Amino acid sequence: MDVLRPPLIRIGGRVYRKNLIQEQAFPHEEEEDFCAGPGDCADEPCDAFVVEETERGFQCRVEVPSPLYKYIIGKKGETKKRLETETRTSISIPKPGVEGEIVITGQHRSGVVSARTRIDVLLDSFRKKQPFTHFLSFALNQPAIQEKFLQFKEEVLEKCSKDHGVSSSLFQNPAKLHLTLGTLVLLNEQEIQKACDLLQRCKEDFVDQITGGQPLTVEVVGVEYMNDDPAMTDVLYAKVHMKDGSDRLQMVADQLVERFVASGLMLKEWDRVKLHATVMNTLFRKDPTEERNNTMTGKSSFKERESFNGQNILKLFENFYFGEVQLDSVLLSQRFSSDASGYYATSGQLCFS
Repeated sequence: MDVLRPPLIRIGGRVYRKNLIQEQAFPHEEEEDFCAGPGDCADEPCDAFVVEETERGFQCRVEVPSPLYKYIIGKKGETKKRLETETRTSISIPKPGVEGEIVITGQHRSGVVSARTRIDVLLDSFRKKQPFTHFLSFALNQPAIQEKFLQFKEEVLEKCSKDHGVSSSLFQNPAKLHLTLGTLVLLNEQEIQKACDLLQRCKEDFVDQITGGQPLTVEVVGVEYMNDDPAMTDVLYAKVHMKDGSDRLQMVADQLVERFVASGLMLKEWDRVKLHATVMNTLFRKDPTEERNNTMTGKSSFKERESFNGQNILKLFENFYFGEVQLDSVLLSQRFSSDASGYYATSGQLCFS
């Protein structure tokens, strides 16, 4: 890392430098630990969070989802002890599995601010390592689309089954055909509600203006591959576009992701959302329940996967017509779930009309 240009971390509207520290690796460590350099206590006071004055000094509260408590506690409580010692504070953490607030108390405001800042940086780091739990999606599982998808599958297996790696296990579940806008890590009900509330604000702020309060008519036509060699394809997707030739679908997708990234609920991966509907994925071969946003560096990308030769599929089905669909809502979908229709369970939604 260039010490003159350290990476920046954005938390709560503030920008922090990530200082170079010497880390010590512990073999067979159950949880990753947090190391801070000595003398790091002199963090500048910050008004990005509230520090209350009490009879005994100062206090700060921070809402933290219970699955992240362990990263503040550390192996055998070492991280928590180190934070308390170096910032001269006391850190109270709820019991595992109990949602609540972490309370930082200390005699000096600077110490409380320092502890809070370090906890924020620590949580931000580990949150990025969590597998995503939800994603924003457009459902494409209308009966007509499902029927054409099954026709596509049947014809591919009939004409291309002898091509390397092509098998029925590669195909998407027709009930779960969708467009993914972006993925989220939502670790408790409060975070899910925050995402739902943001969806409604997006509707009022810009979605209604773009859609005019009407569904977007989209055509699903043709197939394309993700990587740079069609002979070694991992993901094949159907292409989508607005029937009227406008870019309104892209505008809705891009502005939604931009707003969710700004809120801290979503990580920015690309400048624009890649609108695509996965129809074949080599990850399905090993785990048919796996849901994918294939444009992102998801945790499952590390799985060993066997590519397939998609050259003939791309030639024969270059202009395959999957159908026309009316998109009338953006769904906050829950990963690894199903509702009565077979689609992902919905935690919240933004309706156009």
